[in-house]
Amino acid sequence: MEPFSVRGQVAVVTGASRGVGRGIAISLKRAGAIVYATGRSIAHADLESSIVRVPCDHTDDAAVQRAFDRVLAEQGTLHILVNNAWGGYERMVDEHGAFTWAVPFWQQPLWRWRAMMDVGVRGAFVAAQHAAPMMIAARRGLIVNISIWAAQKYQGNVVYGISKAAIDKFTADAAHELRKHDITMVSLYPGLVRTEAVVAAGVFDLSQSESPEFAGRAVAALAADPGVSQWTGRVIIAAALARHYGFTDVDGKLPPVLSLTDV
Repeated sequence: MEPFSVRGQVAVVTGASRGVGRGIAISLKRAGAIVYATGRSIAHADLESSIVRVPCDHTDDAAVQRAFDRVLAEQGTLHILVNNAWGGYERMVDEHGAFTWAVPFWQQPLWRWRAMMDVGVRGAFVAAQHAAPMMIAARRGLIVNISIWAAQKYQGNVVYGISKAAIDKFTADAAHELRKHDITMVSLYPGLVRTEAVVAAGVFDLSQSESPEFAGRAVAALAADPGVSQWTGRVIIAAALARHYGFTDVDGKLPPVLSLTDV
């Protein structure tokens, strides 16, 4: 059982086929939400049948429109949007076997800009455009943009930092416009997450890592809080929210709160 109840709330989690997005969808469902999970390969995702799978490429505006039209037609409203869709970690090794992630920005392939900015940044913007009118009509809502420390500190790739900083700036400015409608928007930073890709890499110390569901517990805690507006426009760390709201990871552990120095 999840520590917070969001029973009856309608949630959309983008990029939920695997990793953090899948974990968030699972946690919100366990907390009682009606969950719509989007993704290009969502039909094959390891999700329980009660989570509604919506195939969607978030670079396809028509597909995004159809996804949100479906939510409106079937539920009549939307309470939670989690923008997790992200194309930036694909093809780190190119077709010639070269690891291009860490090359200088002037040598970066331009497709990586499109992957990070079109899916990660523009995708979040467009999804929020569809979500906002439903939330405004209901006079409530929570939009969570998944971001990371690269927004504030160089982490080996210039485009990566630009895209994550754009997400955080989008959060800050859009929250300003949404505040009068009682809609909260935040940027949420997970720590090191035991996603399928991280575990498969076999190079990380996972002793203090987070499960993919941990970020979902943070989202549920926010959505269940009648005073959630205190966080709007802010960057918040999932592990810090655990201490504020009093929840743990699914294994009962409390992951550390990373700082800019720790990253």
